[in-house]
Amino acid sequence: MSADNAKINATAANQSSAGSQWDMVMTRVFDAPRELVWKMWTDVAHLAQWWGPKGYTTPICEVDVRVGGKMRIHMRAPNGVEYPMTGVFEEIKEPERLVFSTSTLDEKGRSMFDLRNEVVFMERDGKTEMTLQARVLATTSMAPQYLSGMREGWSQSLDRLVERVQQFGSQ
Repeated sequence: MSADNAKINATAANQSSAGSQWDMVMTRVFDAPRELVWKMWTDVAHLAQWWGPKGYTTPICEVDVRVGGKMRIHMRAPNGVEYPMTGVFEEIKEPERLVFSTSTLDEKGRSMFDLRNEVVFMERDGKTEMTLQARVLATTSMAPQYLSGMREGWSQSLDRLVERVQQFGSQ
């Protein structure tokens, strides 16, 4: 996330410290080793295949998985509309925990909302329990129309991740 994208006009933003109605936690259990699920999150070749809701593609998927490393992902909807985002990795503890901030950008490259995402990978009897927590840090007036679909979007993305893990876990 560039410095410009990280800063939201204070008059248009709602700073969220006590939590937001949009904050969410999702858990999935994968019948696969933790290292494989971790790889799906950190290897761009895999990430680009499952990131985004059903029917979406990721024509741009760039990640530098290290503390301070940047990410840039553009999701393309079936109707051709692109949804760009940028981010920065804040914490990496392989293969247990990923923490990254993201900014979803408008058509002029300005942040509409900022999130802090934490993904925890727990080994459980040969399976992996993955918990994703997304916390809204800041919003603009444009954010609610996008945030209202965040839970469903993540749910569909994680469905695609399950499929990807199954595909590569059986090889």
